[in-house]
Amino acid sequence: MGVMYDYFSAPSDEVAAEAIADGPLQRFPTVETKSLDPAVVMGQLEGLLTGRSWDDVREDPQWAQGLAIEHDGEVLVLAVTDGLRDALAAAGDLDEVAVRWAGIEELDGFEPAVLAETLRDLKALAVEAVKNGEQLYCWACV
Repeated sequence: MGVMYDYFSAPSDEVAAEAIADGPLQRFPTVETKSLDPAVVMGQLEGLLTGRSWDDVREDPQWAQGLAIEHDGEVLVLAVTDGLRDALAAAGDLDEVAVRWAGIEELDGFEPAVLAETLRDLKALAVEAVKNGEQLYCWACV
């Protein structure tokens, strides 16, 4: 089945952590994905969008910061960096970004057109989060 990664916006870490039990779908604006983990895959997306090095992205204290963990790590709520949120909100040509993103090892076999659609959804989520003074998070479920 794979891992589900739902990206959502919330006003604070504490409020986001409350999504651990049932997921964010009924409580928060959400983008559902599979295989787009908040650490490596989204970290590399942040690098593509911002020009930050992989090391710089990983050193961000928000990078995949665990906020809530249940069921021996099978369900998690993780922070998404403000750098990625802001870069998504400001992103221009998402089709071009999707082509470059599809080139990373972890997304081998993904179609750029499908990734571009996901990027459009993530951008809309990020734009609203910035507008509302919220942060982005990821609910992961194995």
